[in-house]
Amino acid sequence: MTAVALVGVTASGKSEAARQVARRRGDVEIVSVDSMCVYRGMDLGTSKPTRAQQAEIPHHLLDLVDPGDEFTVSEFQVAARAALADIEARGRHALLVGGTGLYLRAVVDDLQIPGRYPEIAAALEAELDGGEGTGGGVEVSDLHARLATLDPLSAERMEPTNRRRVVRALEVTTGSGRPFSAFGPGLEAYPPSAIPMIGIDAEPDAVDRWIAARFAQWMDAGLLDEVRGLAERPGGISRTARQALGYRELLAHIEEGRPLQDCADEAVRRTRILARRQASWFRRDPRIVWVRPGEAVVDQVDQALGVHGRRS
Repeated sequence: MTAVALVGVTASGKSEAARQVARRRGDVEIVSVDSMCVYRGMDLGTSKPTRAQQAEIPHHLLDLVDPGDEFTVSEFQVAARAALADIEARGRHALLVGGTGLYLRAVVDDLQIPGRYPEIAAALEAELDGGEGTGGGVEVSDLHARLATLDPLSAERMEPTNRRRVVRALEVTTGSGRPFSAFGPGLEAYPPSAIPMIGIDAEPDAVDRWIAARFAQWMDAGLLDEVRGLAERPGGISRTARQALGYRELLAHIEEGRPLQDCADEAVRRTRILARRQASWFRRDPRIVWVRPGEAVVDQVDQALGVHGRRS
């Protein structure tokens, strides 16, 4: 099996380019690398392939869990390994497609992902909430000093004021009995990878236009009804699933009565911010080969997959 990753910011055309590659070759299966496409029923606002597209080209890692369930990067990593092994066993090639950078790194770099210790994390957060900014309790810098005693290497790798990272490192170090740094070099390292990565180099202004046009198409296609149906499910929508852009804002309209147009505008604005963050994330990875949108992307991915099985 040859595996190639096609990455880029939201709305940059990754999915359509991947389908063009699959149609051209006939030996490729698409592996979704999207943290929200794993949820059943979240279709329009995630640009999930339609049933017809899934019938035409095999897709993997879609509709894995109900929207009321939580889903972690560790669970995604396990599912991705199984999908890639299945594709290889059938003599096919895998094309990983998506914009969720952490999920991609979990697969491409086979990251060692520490477990979760929610009670420890909650206790650390409570310490901070009882004192942070008041001068009368624990500050993030205090927790960082605690981390420096338990795991000096992790402490060196992060700013003493980065609450999220300090709490996570202490959570893992305390809960697992192993230093957080023992789980590998982390996301700052970019080791050689057996999976080539190709990125779509889209202009930010063009991406902004595509995001607005796409959201308008989703609304015309019934996104509001989709979100309302999810909100009315007996199990509701999990904390993780309701953070999906588009869904999060429309839930504010449905559950809180905010004006619909304001929510739609906010969804577009936040999605544009997400695209900037995705671009920054992927640009830090020196292994990605960048290609301008269009036929050149299809050609580059086709070439990376090799000649075996390609249709003439």
